[in-house]
Amino acid sequence: MPSNSIDSSGTILRDARTRYTTSQREEDGAHGAFDAELRRGGHTPRTEVSVSRAAAPSDVAELLGSTDAVVVRSREMFDGDRLVQLANTYIPVDVAEAAGVEQVDTGIGGIISRMKEAGFDQGDTAVEDVELRPATQEEASRLGLSEGEPVMTITHIGCTSEGRVVEVTQHVLSKGWKLRFAVPLA
Repeated sequence: MPSNSIDSSGTILRDARTRYTTSQREEDGAHGAFDAELRRGGHTPRTEVSVSRAAAPSDVAELLGSTDAVVVRSREMFDGDRLVQLANTYIPVDVAEAAGVEQVDTGIGGIISRMKEAGFDQGDTAVEDVELRPATQEEASRLGLSEGEPVMTITHIGCTSEGRVVEVTQHVLSKGWKLRFAVPLA
């Protein structure tokens, strides 16, 4: 089975084919896909998390199908001391409360495992939109880039089998990432 890894140059391979599987998210007690990816490569993952309730940005509210307040999990994700990713996750309040994901540490497997346990299984497929855009001043400052330098973004949309969007995560990646996807041909 393919796995996520970090090569000798420090490039993080984010293998979308397998990163969200339960076995990979929970591998060796990992607290989610990012934690497992870095550990697998012999690196030291570290995440700084803040959790709040707020209005979702309009693009996220549209994906969630609601303008109600959401639980926001804001994360700075590190490889050792190197900040490699910013991520904001937006979760409907009822889902967050049922899954118990308003605390900083969501345990082995992270929020996707807690949602599954609470009956909000994201099923067999997640949708991810990948874009390249200029870094904002804040992103550039935090990621050690020049303002306007390109950043890769991934918007992860997690739905239940019934089609309810239970998670939208907006990832902003620094330099040093490689994305891998699989596309059905038949």
